Amino acid sequence: MNGIDFTQLEVGQPIGSTTVRVNRADLVRYAGASGDFNPIHWNERFAVEVGLPGVIAHGMFTMGAAVQLVTDWIGDPACIVDYQTRFTKPVLVEDPPGTNPTDHPGTEVTVAGTIGKLDADARTARVDLAVAVGEQKVLVKAQALVQF
Repeated sequence: MNGIDFTQLEVGQPIGSTTVRVNRADLVRYAGASGDFNPIHWNERFAVEVGLPGVIAHGMFTMGAAVQLVTDWIGDPACIVDYQTRFTKPVLVEDPPGTNPTDHPGTEVTVAGTIGKLDADARTARVDLAVAVGEQKVLVKAQALVQF
């Protein structure tokens, strides 16, 4: 833990914000790590054929990228004892221009966290995450429970 004093936390207090950039190369790497090779996450033609607007990020990739803000804030991932969310909109990841997909800056996913609830007896803080692409929320009720 990074020295955060539980007694100094207040409901509504921000813990920070970040922008996560997701490109097609990230999706391919995540597919390899997770074993989720569903073509909607890497094949534009297939994604469109099944009714999507294009290639979309893995939901678990998006969820994991969002909670990184809490991990960085608390300093110890083991302090996160619960994490849940609801997926509302897929994260569309455009095909990069040019020949090198890693040169594309990617889709920007913004993440902001605030203290949503404190439990003094249990010494836990619920961190509420706002996760969006542009003005569109892509996760709702994204909440991480941190044990102090």
